[in-house]
Amino acid sequence: MHLTHLRRPLLAALVLLLAVLVVGQRVAGGSSSGAAPAPARAAVAAAPPAEELVVDVVGAVRRGGLYRLPAGSRVADAVRMAGGVTRRARLGLVNLAAPLADGEQVLVPRAGASASAAPGATTPVAPLQLSVATAEQLDTLPGIGPATAARIVQYREEHGTFHAVDDLAGVPGIGPAKLAALEGLVVP
Repeated sequence: MHLTHLRRPLLAALVLLLAVLVVGQRVAGGSSSGAAPAPARAAVAAAPPAEELVVDVVGAVRRGGLYRLPAGSRVADAVRMAGGVTRRARLGLVNLAAPLADGEQVLVPRAGASASAAPGATTPVAPLQLSVATAEQLDTLPGIGPATAARIVQYREEHGTFHAVDDLAGVPGIGPAKLAALEGLVVP
């Protein structure tokens, strides 16, 4: 009998608590309909995660290595993350404004790092980055004239950055002989 007397007040308290929760939920959500508002976390979860790039910075930089950068970053951002360039850097061979791609290697050449070309020679003194080189820079490569350089740039614009030097085989006019001639002169 004693339990019966406790059940009624306990049941009344539960009903009152439930009513307070339902009214509080409607007031907090600003909803007059019977449907509960969607939790705020659902909107956050639906937002796409921020893209991140991982690039390898090598050469005449203070702290070469792998760096994570936000999507849309430029070569200059990667060089800055690597502590900037050293005194021996050949920045004239680097396009600092070029956009970065995930998995790309950023090479900042050093003065005298590779065999020097004779004065007036058209062979580059450092490996050229296919993913960022201009048509004019590509034109300096052996066996690559203005037309082929333009096709390389067009191929890159249509297919994205180069991930391997062998990707050049997809460019019309570049076969095994030209690929062999470019060995050591270009990087993705």
